[in-house]
Amino acid sequence: MKQTALNKVHKEAGAKMVEFAGYEMPIEYSGIRNEHMAVRNAVGVFDVSHMGEFWVKGPNALDLVKKVSSNDPSILKPGQAQYTCFPNGRGGIVDDFLVYCFDPEKYLMVVNASNIQKDWEWVNLQNEFGAELENVSDNMSQLAVQGPDALKTLQKLTEINLQEIKFYSFETGGMAGIEDVIISATGYTGAGGFELYCKNEDAEKLWLAVFEAGEEFGIKPIGLGARDTLRLEMGYCLYGNDIDDSTSPIEAGLGWITKFNNGRQFIDRDFLMMQKNEGVKRRLRGFVLLEKGIPRHGYELVDYQGSVIGQVTSGTMSPVLNKGIGLGYIAKEYAAFGTGIYVNIRNKSIPAEIVKLPFI
Repeated sequence: MKQTALNKVHKEAGAKMVEFAGYEMPIEYSGIRNEHMAVRNAVGVFDVSHMGEFWVKGPNALDLVKKVSSNDPSILKPGQAQYTCFPNGRGGIVDDFLVYCFDPEKYLMVVNASNIQKDWEWVNLQNEFGAELENVSDNMSQLAVQGPDALKTLQKLTEINLQEIKFYSFETGGMAGIEDVIISATGYTGAGGFELYCKNEDAEKLWLAVFEAGEEFGIKPIGLGARDTLRLEMGYCLYGNDIDDSTSPIEAGLGWITKFNNGRQFIDRDFLMMQKNEGVKRRLRGFVLLEKGIPRHGYELVDYQGSVIGQVTSGTMSPVLNKGIGLGYIAKEYAAFGTGIYVNIRNKSIPAEIVKLPFI
């Protein structure tokens, strides 16, 4: 198993470690519910250094990013970031990712840990433009500092006015005496905060400084378990569960990151345009259980007669709502908000309702 630069720090903090995407990662420290509520109410820090990072540079960098991205990167100004995905040429998704615009000839793609090699091969395969590509995944560390007190915590460590960094924008500068930290107002929790990118050799110094600054707010280290429950309360997709090579961004409710403006050409444009215009047979929807139970990946969604109408892709017990919540693909006839459905849990059909996202 690979290790992040913070592996020793996690073990010293008593983290329960598991294998994830080829890395030894902390799943929890003080308990998933405890960590979840720390992020919702105060501030928590995730080590997400297992994520992948690719530089795309040169005069034709934007041409490559435009071709492989469902969203429109040409609208990005330096200092702006965008959520998007790689259509796979067959109506599915290679991966979802973030793209950062540093200047018109310099972009950073941040991809999922489990897909680094796959994504790297895909981007290289599409590079008919001669853009300069560099895979720096093994050299960069990333900390996600999330929660309502994240800004107050990090402001102690930098002269950059963090309040001026708008959502999905970023700055590069000094943080905790470390130069060239990418400070990005992004995250996967819906609780606000920042993602910090630095060199591996600076990761431990940055981690310790953040914890010292956040001590007065009750800062906690957060594992992958609470990362999953936090993103699910917001209805954010997880690659491999809610989206994959067999799901289209239109089916997945990601039409908002699939842009057809200005006649822009990109992989699967015509197919996705057809889906947008003609509709799809299934939709990714959120649902809340109306009785006790926890939906899990792979459970069947059924109608009142017990006929299968879909499948759960992600599910958990929401620590905020104290109810079972989930995402799943469901036949379009049952996809309207307010529709009653059932989830088969251990040979029992538990009633549920289709709801608008986010859950909280």
